Amino acid sequence: MSEYESIWSDLQGVAFEQGYLDIRGVRTRYLRAGDRAQPTLVLLHGSGGHAEAYVRNIEAHAQHFSTWSIDMLGHGYTDKPGHPLEVAHYVDHLVAFLDLIGVERASLSGESLGGWVAARAAVDHPHRVERLVLNTAGGSQADPEVMARIKRLSMAAAEDPSWQTVQARIKWLMADKSKGYDDIVASRQRVYRQPDFAPAMSDIMALQDPEIRARNILGEAQYGAITAPTLVLWTSDDPTADVSEGRRIASMIPGARFEVMEGCGHWPQYEDPKTFDRIHLDFLLGRTA
Repeated sequence: MSEYESIWSDLQGVAFEQGYLDIRGVRTRYLRAGDRAQPTLVLLHGSGGHAEAYVRNIEAHAQHFSTWSIDMLGHGYTDKPGHPLEVAHYVDHLVAFLDLIGVERASLSGESLGGWVAARAAVDHPHRVERLVLNTAGGSQADPEVMARIKRLSMAAAEDPSWQTVQARIKWLMADKSKGYDDIVASRQRVYRQPDFAPAMSDIMALQDPEIRARNILGEAQYGAITAPTLVLWTSDDPTADVSEGRRIASMIPGARFEVMEGCGHWPQYEDPKTFDRIHLDFLLGRTA
């Protein structure tokens, strides 16, 4: 029997807070740890996700940063705006969040959709981004098969948040399919059981629509405009795209560093937190080239 993995044990002993901020009328949930006098780091989850995507990384990063993991617009326990969500909506919410907490510049690290949003923020608001991490980031391509699978799994879990449907959505993220991921499944199941979450998920899935995705996609011009020091982190078993796509993204960003984590899927920060934290902190702290 494999060792039980608990969200609470990941945070046990960590001086952290969970709370809500009113960001231009949007009640926004966050997890935060670390001295507020330290530089700010914002962690951005993927499509249909929530702040717990980074529970295993908060402790290590809070030693060096005022570390925030937020439920993005329309996600988790943050308010649902009731309209299809495009990348500009997430970026506007993120920038308003930085304004509210009084931070002019922050490092941004995003996984999947979070990486798409972080990259777009770095393009549109370069003066606000100190360093940028794109972790199995979305937004560089439109693979119909991948888009259809994400939408199918996500809508099934939101419309009928049974253990099986939610677990299927979580396991899709992971390289190791032998584990049950019970605690993160239970956490996400509770999120998805909120009243009217299925329509919210439909709004989140807007970026899986080919026409909507096409006008949000990032190409050479956008990636080439990024001026923040950037780490592109990919994995050996990412279900959205193989390593060559991560390398392609890195090649378009001036001076970007590229790293591959072995034996991980779409959530390397969760599957192998020790390796992720080492690579991530080395980059964020400028400890390696």
